Amino acid sequence: MAKKKQSKGGGFLAQGIILASAGIITKIIGFIYRIPMLNFMGLDGQGYYDIAFQVYTIALTISSYSLPLAVSKLVSARMAKGERKNAYRVFKAAMLFAFVAGGLITLVVLLGADTIATNIMGAKLSSYALKVLAPGLLIVSIMGVLRGYFQGLGTMIPTALSQILEQIVNAVVSVVGAAMLLKYGESVAKTQGNELLAAAYSSAGGTLGTVAGALMGLVFLGFSYCAYKSIQKKQLRMDRSKHTEDYKTIFKLLLLTIAPVILSTTVYNLSNVVDSAMFNKIMTAQGFSEKECVTLLGKLGQYYTLFNVPLAVANALGSSMIPGLVRAYESHERKLVHNRIYMAARYTMLIAIPSAVGFFVLGEPIMNFIWPSVDNSMQNMIWKIGAISLIFYSLSTITNAVLQGLNRMMKPVKNATVSLILHLVSLFIMMVVFKWGLYAVIVSKIVFSFSMCIMNSHDIREACGYVQERQRTFVIPGIAAGIMGIAAYLAHLVLDIFVGGRFATLVALFTAVIVYAVCLLKMGGLTEDELLSMPKGATLISICRKLHLLNDSAY
Repeated sequence: MAKKKQSKGGGFLAQGIILASAGIITKIIGFIYRIPMLNFMGLDGQGYYDIAFQVYTIALTISSYSLPLAVSKLVSARMAKGERKNAYRVFKAAMLFAFVAGGLITLVVLLGADTIATNIMGAKLSSYALKVLAPGLLIVSIMGVLRGYFQGLGTMIPTALSQILEQIVNAVVSVVGAAMLLKYGESVAKTQGNELLAAAYSSAGGTLGTVAGALMGLVFLGFSYCAYKSIQKKQLRMDRSKHTEDYKTIFKLLLLTIAPVILSTTVYNLSNVVDSAMFNKIMTAQGFSEKECVTLLGKLGQYYTLFNVPLAVANALGSSMIPGLVRAYESHERKLVHNRIYMAARYTMLIAIPSAVGFFVLGEPIMNFIWPSVDNSMQNMIWKIGAISLIFYSLSTITNAVLQGLNRMMKPVKNATVSLILHLVSLFIMMVVFKWGLYAVIVSKIVFSFSMCIMNSHDIREACGYVQERQRTFVIPGIAAGIMGIAAYLAHLVLDIFVGGRFATLVALFTAVIVYAVCLLKMGGLTEDELLSMPKGATLISICRKLHLLNDSAY
């Protein structure tokens, strides 16, 4: 029985863990380099950096963000039928699309950076960073096609390795660039009499790493593709399928697949851009200066840096699930479709729920650990308010991927649009009527993500009859995380009195991991079959049995 389960879900799970691990590693590297980078650019620079990145993210979504998913979906569908030649034709068509779309969006952002920064975002000096980021749009477009092609073939390794390599280069160049351009910006600031120029130049230096890292990732994927070419030629010669798709049909399918993903992802990510634009405009009207607004957005950027780490798991599992879900759905294997969805959602919650509790309990100590030179009292309150949205965002990310895999491409578009409207209305009321300032942004995020979860879950049930199991997905991880939170809080409270500093935070985090793992296993939150499907699963089971952690009654 274990072997059967492993064969059906183990491959997907192993690929998901590979991609999730790469995502976590890249986010950890992101933590490490953001510490010195923030020390160089300060909260003002962080604010300009995040504003530019929000615009860049939307441009990236329009040009290429959907390409890995779309290419993966179309390639995997053809590979399931043994149509390797058609899969390759999809790859070539997507590559042409990437060059055209990526090139056009790059020119628009590069030439329109000043207008976007001044008239839309209300932060004129963020244009420096935005201009530096513009070439990265074309690079990432091409890279997205290569990643999607490999994922469609059933391997996440090239994507995972390229992500890690990309982030390492990003880290080095970002820190060096922020430091070097800060010095230049300080001299320009003295000459022009505008102190914010130093922060603006430093933020532009920080974005240099994004472009350099993307270029390195593309080079690595290019080498990987060249190494795969000989295998690809043999496989193409073995293809005996008689149906050959013409490029006009492929482009049409590509556009039909990409368009809904672009729309849903754009609306999904648009909330950050609209938040910053509304925040700057309303706060300015309420008497705040540009420097005060940018500093507050810099604090929000610190929150997002931590927030995106567990969210990377949901993104990775969603990406790894698409090819297998498509094959199962097209083969009308209802039970396997349900199994794919169940595993992706459950493993996401196993990470998201304890992360949310951990950030609620230890938000300020973690922020002080990473950025000790900054007053993090506001960020602590932000975490206490916004931790719950981490669970909703993780679940909505997975359910978006599920709907796309089930060919319900327009459902996430509709749901994201409705959620964005609710989000904007609530944000406006909370900022203008209640005057909650930055906290209004966080609360409105909860409204957005919760709305997405409810509507996505309804649409999945309508599409394939799937209803998420609750006890082992939500209840057991929730109870284990609650016990973990109490233990971590007490550990930090005691150690902070006698030792204090970063040591107390480290021990509290270590305590949280151990307590959560033990509680989860003892309560039957993970079965032996599920442990076996993980990398080194047999070793994990052996260790757990020796420590008497496995709950035999759960099997």
